Amino acid sequence: MLLRLFKGNSPAIIFLIAVIFIAVWLSALIHPSRLPVPGPVSGPMPLYGLLTSVTGASGFVAVLVSFALVALMAFLLVNFNTTSFFINERTYFPALLYILAGGIFPEYQAMNPALPASLFLMLAIMRIIDGYRKQGLASNFFDAGLLISTGSLFYADLIWFCCLVFIGIILIRSINISEISIAVIGIVTPYFLLFGISYILGKDPAEVWTVIRDNLFIKKEAYHFTKIIVVTLIADSLIIMVSLTYLFSVLNIKKIKSRKTFSLFVWYFLLTVGAYYILPSVSVEIVWLSAIPCSYFVTHYFIFIKKRLLPEIFLAIIFLTVLVIQIFHTMG
Repeated sequence: MLLRLFKGNSPAIIFLIAVIFIAVWLSALIHPSRLPVPGPVSGPMPLYGLLTSVTGASGFVAVLVSFALVALMAFLLVNFNTTSFFINERTYFPALLYILAGGIFPEYQAMNPALPASLFLMLAIMRIIDGYRKQGLASNFFDAGLLISTGSLFYADLIWFCCLVFIGIILIRSINISEISIAVIGIVTPYFLLFGISYILGKDPAEVWTVIRDNLFIKKEAYHFTKIIVVTLIADSLIIMVSLTYLFSVLNIKKIKSRKTFSLFVWYFLLTVGAYYILPSVSVEIVWLSAIPCSYFVTHYFIFIKKRLLPEIFLAIIFLTVLVIQIFHTMG
């Protein structure tokens, strides 16, 4: 029943998703708090520091900005599929699943650097795919490199996702040294500007580099996983694996652009998994990045799988686990 309800694309579905969105964020909006996990002692990345200075000391304003960022991401997720049509079905499922994924870690519904960074990464993915079959030298890869690099000035570990620009070039274009070169220029430009502006403002470049280094390599405080969150992550991992298995089983019969788009998202997902397990500076805030490809994988499964019982159960589990997490968090 849930699956059939959300498969539609009527305005009523948008209203229902908006209600769910507010419900998932209700605890954070009523009891706003700053992200409890401390960052590196040398301070946040420059653009994230600027953003937090704008929001000020108000926890409510910080949560409200985070809420707005997630709303914008939900819009981009739906819009990207609508314009590229790689799922081959118009649906609001990606927005719904992304919103629910954000409810798994209530503490990270406060302002955190991965949230604005995720927007830049999503825009970069859109620019990469837009370069498909574009005639001549595509500036898309310069834009994508520029966007990811700029996003890393909020969340330093986003810089590793610049790999997606080069993977995108390999997947959707014939390898072109000129396009690789302009992608590299796009990646280094924000940091060139950062050090240039810092020099003009009289700041020590060594201090700027220390902030970047610490954000990239200092180990974050371990996140305390409650039993319900562990159960939720196990269940969600199973759903994602089932969705990926189904995707791989039908990938070869899809249109070329859809196949390449999903392939890029698979690489994206693998990078998030690798980053979490390999990089000491990455913690559960990466859910805001990993939820992007996972929302599309699970949406594809929900839309096209012929047997309806299992996806109905999966969707009910997603709703139920997020509900229980939010209740426990509110009571705690």
